[in-house]
Amino acid sequence: MTSFASLSAWGWLIQFFIIVVALLVANLVRCNVPLFKRSLLPSALLAGLLILCLKPFGFFAALVDKPSMEIITYHALGLGFVAMALKNKKIRSATTTMKVVETGAVTASTYILQGLTGLLITIPLFLLWNNTDFFYASGLLLPMGYGQGPGQALNFGVTYSGWAEGQGIAFHGADFGLSIAATGFIVGSLVGVIYMNILRRKGRLKRQEGDYKEEYTLADYQSDNEIPHAESIDKLTVQISLVLLVYAMVFLLMYGVEQLDLGNFGTKTLKPMVWGFNFLWGTLLGVLVKVIINRLRKTHLMNREYINNFTLDRLAGTCFDFMIVAGTAAIDFNNLRGLWLPLVLVCLLGAVATFFYVRACAKHLYPDYRYEGFFSMFGMLTGTASNGMILLREIDPKFETPAANNLVLQTIPAIVFGFPVLLLMGFGPQSMKSCLITLGILVVAFLVFALFIFRKKLFNSKSQKSN
Repeated sequence: MTSFASLSAWGWLIQFFIIVVALLVANLVRCNVPLFKRSLLPSALLAGLLILCLKPFGFFAALVDKPSMEIITYHALGLGFVAMALKNKKIRSATTTMKVVETGAVTASTYILQGLTGLLITIPLFLLWNNTDFFYASGLLLPMGYGQGPGQALNFGVTYSGWAEGQGIAFHGADFGLSIAATGFIVGSLVGVIYMNILRRKGRLKRQEGDYKEEYTLADYQSDNEIPHAESIDKLTVQISLVLLVYAMVFLLMYGVEQLDLGNFGTKTLKPMVWGFNFLWGTLLGVLVKVIINRLRKTHLMNREYINNFTLDRLAGTCFDFMIVAGTAAIDFNNLRGLWLPLVLVCLLGAVATFFYVRACAKHLYPDYRYEGFFSMFGMLTGTASNGMILLREIDPKFETPAANNLVLQTIPAIVFGFPVLLLMGFGPQSMKSCLITLGILVVAFLVFALFIFRKKLFNSKSQKSN
């Protein structure tokens, strides 16, 4: 007989209790302390940092369970991507297909640049530094932490720990990757705000007075012919059920691959990567389910609309908030004791490279809204899309420029462009030779993307010289 009085019956809920209390306290601080309000740091990051600061104390150290926080981070990432994939996206402002593709190329090329920057630091450091806990391929976690966020940083960090362990290196990849992700949020928010204030002082940006309040119409909450909010089943229940149904399909897909006999390469490389790509399979299967539902409606086999964008937005936002809190809270500073030098170098030089590259891309691609384009992309490429939107809202509160739309619609081309890069992330840590090959491929890939992004500038300058 189950005893509901035992701690085992409450263990998982206790971890969620810690997260929600920290979130509420952090949000209270951010809304009422001017310093934090001006910083634009996400409340979820402040909550994670709050837990992180309390963890060294005896009672709290025993209360926060690191494995549970890592599991919450992993599943919150996958569930959030499923919720976003199920949405029927609406375009808010005009943009062109080519501009969306170019924005996706900026995203993918920034991942590549971050990977290059990381490897150019960690490979020489590994060869020159006598540290048995340091892994030469750890620089590849920079694009996962900065460009992708805590979920992917954790997934790949765990995989890298396995590869390092097989080579006799006691590398704590999860803590290294999560630390990069937490630093990325701070870089995106603080550097973004500092640069924004510099531009305002120079008169290049106009200050937006007062807080912008979002205005919603009935169409934002509910589209035509949707199921009612509460009938025999609540609309929120339907949205949660759809998300969990797709995530169950993700589990079956990954579990099915796990049962296949794929040889030595498949067991050591492919299978761990499959489990680490839960967010990608969630996106693909979510889009597939959405297409099936929309096709059933067009053929009148389904008469009502079951997908509600507003609710799915809220579910995705909740998942990502939990992911950020849990991912930050899962960091163990004891495991980073001998890794502060590479961590600081990777985060610092990664921030510099990302800042100047994204600024150059925005100046070239978005001449009419270069600053809006820069802040939206820089926030996303050091944190998440939400960080990009937060920075963008400071200078474009009503999303009157195409920057917000570019940020939303670039997801698909970014996945297409970035998928080979993700495969390299699993190839690089296998050996020093694989890592050097990965470095070479990243250099070539970056040059190809840069040529595509800056093609007009390069070809125009050549034609002017010839004339």
